[in-house]
Amino acid sequence: MQHISSFSIIEADINEHREYAKDICSQIEESAKARGTGIAKRSIEYIENKFVEGKGVIAIADDGTFAGFCYIESWGHNKYVANSGLIVNPKFRGTGLAKAIKKKAFQLSRKKYPDAKLFGLTTSLPVMRINSELGYRPVTFSELTDDEQFWKGCQSCVNYDILQRTERKHCLCTGMIFDPKDPRYKSTVDTEVE
Repeated sequence: MQHISSFSIIEADINEHREYAKDICSQIEESAKARGTGIAKRSIEYIENKFVEGKGVIAIADDGTFAGFCYIESWGHNKYVANSGLIVNPKFRGTGLAKAIKKKAFQLSRKKYPDAKLFGLTTSLPVMRINSELGYRPVTFSELTDDEQFWKGCQSCVNYDILQRTERKHCLCTGMIFDPKDPRYKSTVDTEVE
């Protein structure tokens, strides 16, 4: 098993990391199929745009192999920020890499959007645990952004019909939020944000 020190976990850059965009997209899609749960599909162009905007965190193994990725997206006039698309290359799962990537994405989000509420939707118990350690709390969907563009992103998910039928009140995903202005939300990494 590799250790976290075997990976570079950095902000993605279009000039250095463009070659990984296709692999990121295919691994997100494969992971969704393997789990039988929803992960919204993303195009290569969408991922590359995250590189250009400085809104992606990528993990590269020491040998140059793509190891993992997560990106940030802002919603509701930057009042809400989501850390999305977390993926770890299957051969590096179980190394703690997902947690390290999420931590880096959390720090990047807090740096770029210090007053925004950070949120996520997930069906993954390990991601829920990581989010909890970062200071996120489970919430109802009504506490998440009402930005229509965000919810349109759910259309490519296999569970979208559930979201529609319940008028965006329920789905298989759990909504989680970190509110930097609420003293009940404490993060172990918040003090590390520059």
